[in-house]
Amino acid sequence: MQDTFTQYDIVINNCRDLFSRKMTDYGSAWRILRLPSLTDQIFIKAQRIRSLQENEVRKVDEGEVPEFIGIINYSIMALIQLEKGIAEQPDLSPEEATELYNKHIGITKELMMNKNHDYGEAWRDLRVSSLTDLILQKLLRVKQIEDNKGKTLVSEGVDANYQDMINYAVFAMIHLGQADN
Repeated sequence: MQDTFTQYDIVINNCRDLFSRKMTDYGSAWRILRLPSLTDQIFIKAQRIRSLQENEVRKVDEGEVPEFIGIINYSIMALIQLEKGIAEQPDLSPEEATELYNKHIGITKELMMNKNHDYGEAWRDLRVSSLTDLILQKLLRVKQIEDNKGKTLVSEGVDANYQDMINYAVFAMIHLGQADN
């Protein structure tokens, strides 16, 4: 399991680096996005991955990796929005945003470690296409919870679903060789 921790950190470091560079370019303009808008952005990325996996012809020269990075970073943004609420104007410095990123990825990694312990790293036997489908399923769940105004009877909340999407996307990136030293 030590390999998983190291590989997880490599993937997240690459995602965080892109997040930080975009914060420098754009600031925290994403802070005005409502949760359904973030969910829809993640959905678009997951649908594109599925399309790339199913279609032999690609008309845009980008692969699955940038889309998985987008799923991770948009999911972190959603977790930050859940914590802080929606802003009317960009209100986070790059340092504050990175601090919040680190906080939420720490919680998400701990969840992964606990599940990995209980499931025995079963994800290593999954195909990338299955991880994509699991992300899409989580997205459909989040959309339903959002449509229900956040009310659930027996289900975990949207935060747990965003965390699972992050972890599935990290696993997919590990499978795609993005954590090789």
